[in-house]
Amino acid sequence: MIKVAICDDDISVLTEFRELCYQYRTDRNLNMQCAVFCSSLEFMAELEKGVSYDAIFLDIIMPGQNGINTAKEIRKYDNNVKLIFLTSSDEFAVESYTVGAYFYQMKPISEHSFYQLMDSIVEQCKKEAENSLILRCKSGITKLDLDKLEYCEVIGRTLLFYMENGSVLERVGSMDEIWGQLMQYENFLRPHRSYIVNMEYIQTIFCKTIRMQNEAEIPIPHGKYTEIKTKYLDYAFSRKQTILL
Repeated sequence: MIKVAICDDDISVLTEFRELCYQYRTDRNLNMQCAVFCSSLEFMAELEKGVSYDAIFLDIIMPGQNGINTAKEIRKYDNNVKLIFLTSSDEFAVESYTVGAYFYQMKPISEHSFYQLMDSIVEQCKKEAENSLILRCKSGITKLDLDKLEYCEVIGRTLLFYMENGSVLERVGSMDEIWGQLMQYENFLRPHRSYIVNMEYIQTIFCKTIRMQNEAEIPIPHGKYTEIKTKYLDYAFSRKQTILL
C-alpha cells in the first residue's frame, strides 16, 4: 500500500488533491491511501502518534509555520519519507533541498504532472521495499537500505546497525527478531549469536574472527570456523566472484 498525505491551508487545493488521488488510484488500480490536513499543527499531531507516509505534499506558505519548518520537524520523526513542496513561487526552491526534498511542485498541479510524479514515487517505493526494512530507531522511523548495512550487533537489549557511510542506527529489540527478517537474504550470515554480517562487506575470515571492510572484528565461536568459511565461499561462488584457493 502507498500512503500519501497533503498539508495545505487552502481547502480548494485539498479537494483537488483528493480527487487527483482517487483518479490516480483508480486508473493505476493501486492500493493507495490519501490523507489531507489543513494545518501543520494538525499534521504534526498525527505524526507524533506514530503514523507514517510514503510521500508528503507540503504547502510552503502556510500561516503559523511554513512548509520548510514543518519539513524540519518531520525529519525528526522520519528520515526517508518523500517530501514534495507545493508553491506558486520558486523563492524557496534551494532551501527546500536542505531538508531532503524529493520534488518542488509549482501550483496548480495538473493531472499530467501529478501522474508523472506519483508514478515516480510508486516505482521508487517498490524498489526500496524489495531490499529494505522499516525500523523505529532512536532517531525516528528509518528505512534501512540492506545493501548498505555492513553488520548488526546486539548489546543487552540495544540493537546497533552499522551502515556503509559510518553511521550507526540504534533501536531496542532482539537479535532473533532481526535475524528472522534478514535470514531470507542470501548475503546475510549470523556467525555469532550477537552478530549478523553482510557478506558483501567481509574483508578476511580468520580462525577466530571475521574482519569487516571497516576493520571491525566479529568473533567466531569455537568450532564454527569451517561452517562459516563454507557458507561464505558458497555465497561468493553463487555471486560468480573470482576465488583463488
